[in-house]
Amino acid sequence: MNYGQFLNMMPEACLVFWLILVFFVDFALTGERKSQFLKWVMYVALPVGVAFPIAWNPAPTEAFGGLYVTSQLVNVMKVILALGTLIVVIMSQPWLQTAKKLEGEYYMLLLSTLLGMFIMISSGNFLMFFLGLETASVPLACLVAFDKKKQQSAEAAAKYILTATFSSGVMLYGISFLYGATGTLYFEDMVLPLSNMTNYGSDKMPLVIMGMVFFFSGLGFKLSLVPFHFWTADTYQGAPTPVTGYLSVISKGSAALALCIILTKVMAPLVEYWEVLMGTVIVLTITVGNLFAMRQKELKRFMAFSSISQAGYIMLAVMGNSALGGTALTYYVLVYVVANMAVFTVINVVEQRYGRTDMDAYNSFYETNPKLSFLMTLALFSLAGIPPFAGMFSKFFVFMAAAEEGSFLAYFVVFVALINTVPSLYYYLRIVKAMYIKKSTTPLPAFKSDVNTRLALALCTAGIAAFGVVSCIYQWIASAAGV
Repeated sequence: MNYGQFLNMMPEACLVFWLILVFFVDFALTGERKSQFLKWVMYVALPVGVAFPIAWNPAPTEAFGGLYVTSQLVNVMKVILALGTLIVVIMSQPWLQTAKKLEGEYYMLLLSTLLGMFIMISSGNFLMFFLGLETASVPLACLVAFDKKKQQSAEAAAKYILTATFSSGVMLYGISFLYGATGTLYFEDMVLPLSNMTNYGSDKMPLVIMGMVFFFSGLGFKLSLVPFHFWTADTYQGAPTPVTGYLSVISKGSAALALCIILTKVMAPLVEYWEVLMGTVIVLTITVGNLFAMRQKELKRFMAFSSISQAGYIMLAVMGNSALGGTALTYYVLVYVVANMAVFTVINVVEQRYGRTDMDAYNSFYETNPKLSFLMTLALFSLAGIPPFAGMFSKFFVFMAAAEEGSFLAYFVVFVALINTVPSLYYYLRIVKAMYIKKSTTPLPAFKSDVNTRLALALCTAGIAAFGVVSCIYQWIASAAGV
């Protein structure tokens, strides 16, 4: 084996290096010195340790006979995932003050799951893809159960790992069907057999279709697509709030791009089958997510159903032209990261100070904490797609990508998604109404946010304001996708 091929996997190799460094620092140091050193290691590792190797070698590469394959769009998504993880690390600092002895484990789990996501979106083989998926999923279960003192956290982790195990089994079953029908697990080698079966007919077509459905079902769990979403609300509510934020955006971004690549590249010959499946799931996901979000009074459960609906909008991009769809999907994930993490940063700091995550806690919040209320309002407006914030542009691009396909099904799905923007606007504005209009005799007292919370909110607010206005961001993603 030529181990020099690991140089083609520089982002992953750098993550492994930082992971080992965090392990040894956690083992060797103690007290405040360890906390500060670990924090600054993470602050350097995520932006520099990921972006620098990608900038050093931005060209598409492959390693180990096509097991590992990357592209410019995949590299862009890796930068976005690293940015989102950095924001999670920053917003986690107030919470980690109560769990100082566990900081090293927390950072190692974050880096491990990020490494799995990188491998997943850079896979050129279904076996490599599955290994990356499990590398990302198992540490996530540990993160959900991280707050051992809370019963809800352990319960949420149990629900997550049980449903994750079941979905992984379903996905492996589907992959085995595809392997049995085509005789290969490599993405490139699978396209020709599938094309021949579609064009000339084959008695293996039922096997292929069942394999595609089972594979889609397994990955649909990771994305919280309806009807594979039942774990989401309980897991989001029970997990520590920074982990909930990580689950809602980072894991979704990697799974969405991986599914987009596999459907539009590997299963392109089966487009007439998976388009119907995808359209049905998108309509159900957006509608069910919106309807259940309107009924929630607990903010983390509210954001869980909001993220289900947002997953439907993300996957809307897959229905269109592959290059334009990949661009719209990646841009949507970028905007979604900054908007969603801004909301979770506010939820986290309020929870750490007062132990409340119910919506009524935010009644008259503007009177005592106007700055936090204003920043949270900007984030909610972006999630709802209100102009001129970045969320409006991200929704426009996914609608445009889906409509580009030109079929009646695509137009119908876009129409349903447009209609669903109305209830989504309603339930996001419920929080704004609570902060600005609803009165409370005992509002949350005024408090000054710590420097880490202010830094996380500054990064998110800058993204919300700039990503929709600065056109070079979209052009950068579009050029990477080859549009």
